[in-house]
Amino acid sequence: MVADPFHLIKLANTRLDEVRRRVQQNILGHRGRGGDPLYRIRRLLTMAKERLTEGANAKLTHLLELGDPDNEVATAWRAKESLRELYTYRDPKLASDHLDALISDFTDNQRPPEVQLLGRTLKSWHDEILAWHTSFVTNGPTESMNNLIKRIKRIAFGMTNFANFRIRALLAAGKPDWSLLATVTPVTTQISSALGS
Repeated sequence: MVADPFHLIKLANTRLDEVRRRVQQNILGHRGRGGDPLYRIRRLLTMAKERLTEGANAKLTHLLELGDPDNEVATAWRAKESLRELYTYRDPKLASDHLDALISDFTDNQRPPEVQLLGRTLKSWHDEILAWHTSFVTNGPTESMNNLIKRIKRIAFGMTNFANFRIRALLAAGKPDWSLLATVTPVTTQISSALGS
């Protein structure tokens, strides 16, 4: 089994957001509001570091200084970024060394509890995470197709005719099998035959 990189980074972003919300609640005594420093950077925290513009990076740094006195959010953000770094390695041995270092670092008692939880998760999924570095397999295309099919079903308010459902799915996916369309009787023909024309 292979742990998909998308889901692992999503988990790291979730832990980061949990740290942000906890710190904000402890400092301000309420959930995030528009003017709160940590609330204003919640989207920037989940962005990849290399995608941050110079202005966004400056805003992130400044508002972390204002709203994160104990550097817990900054620590969680660096943990997320170092986990993302794991997927830059193509050599399984280097990836294994990096993952072991991350687990050791994240499970340190000095880290925020949410980062420690992430470290324990990495430890329990160690082999599945490293399996990606030997196979480079992801289930992204499968999840995309499942999402497309679910949207088609939702838009159609359920389908009773599987052949029509299959044709709709193939058309939406951009890979229609035109020979299937020959089996569909046009509506006008059905109406005409019902009227006896």
